[in-house]
Amino acid sequence: MSDLANDLLIDLAIDRYDRHLPFFDGTLNLPEYPKIRILQVGQTTTLRDGTDRHERMLQDGAYDAAETSLASYIAAKAQGLPFTAIPVFPRRLFSQGQIFVNADSGIESPRDLEGRKVALQSFQTTLAVLAKGDLATEYGVDLQSISWRVKQPDTVKIAGSSQYDITPLPDDADLTDLLCSGAVDALFYSRTPSPPPARARKIRRLFNDPGQEEAKFVERNGYWPIMHLVALKESSVDKYPELPGTLMKMFNAADALSADFMADPNWSRMPWAKYTIEAEADAFSRNLWTSGLQANRANLERFIGYAADQGFIGTAMDPEDLFHPSVRDS
Repeated sequence: MSDLANDLLIDLAIDRYDRHLPFFDGTLNLPEYPKIRILQVGQTTTLRDGTDRHERMLQDGAYDAAETSLASYIAAKAQGLPFTAIPVFPRRLFSQGQIFVNADSGIESPRDLEGRKVALQSFQTTLAVLAKGDLATEYGVDLQSISWRVKQPDTVKIAGSSQYDITPLPDDADLTDLLCSGAVDALFYSRTPSPPPARARKIRRLFNDPGQEEAKFVERNGYWPIMHLVALKESSVDKYPELPGTLMKMFNAADALSADFMADPNWSRMPWAKYTIEAEADAFSRNLWTSGLQANRANLERFIGYAADQGFIGTAMDPEDLFHPSVRDS
């Protein structure tokens, strides 16, 4: 083993989800070579080792590997930026439960969003790309009729999306406040808005029963939409060619360890978590938390189509194009 290999240190930046707990509590066996340092880095919140994980990875190459926005990563790959990835997906969300409307807007159905003002964290935020795509594909919404109001610039700058009406919001704009006041009619948000108690009734979800809508989505499509994947710097893989496979094994081992957490009915601070687990087992006949390219092909193909429709990529891409060759057969 060369001196360079002995000195190799890999920084892996991830969020602090329950499925990542084994990375932080010592129960996951990390490889002796290369030495891997686990960093707890948030995106919209500041964690132990910082925030703005997506930008720091895709703009600055701050980490050897990092949990990264699927939409921004696709834009980066389309531009030939020096990144690759493994088919591990640390974050997933349905769009249906993340679409919020002003309670006085008169919006009762997806088509009622047409002609309205809709706020987004950024046009490229993965949840926003998913929600737009789902609304067009599943509910027939004309996305070009909507006036989009964006809080932040895209993580990876693109030249597309010119067919959409996109207006930046002021730097100090508060998305929840804009929705409460009626300055925008709807908000597609990767978190849950937290208005002050006096204004709580000013916001509601678009769907009265988003869980039912999400169950229908799984029945039609067979998957839980991907939000994030794990991106790697190509230069780091050049130094350690087995890194993609090593990291994939680590994430799969952490998933197996964390899968047993809720066998203890009081593992979560939520008193009804055990009932939710039972209800989800009844609602979904398959495991929605899957890694590997083949198990997630339809999921990725559809999202790549959304990215193309919304102007993030100019040429067709296959799911294989996103991942390092050594893990494409997973």
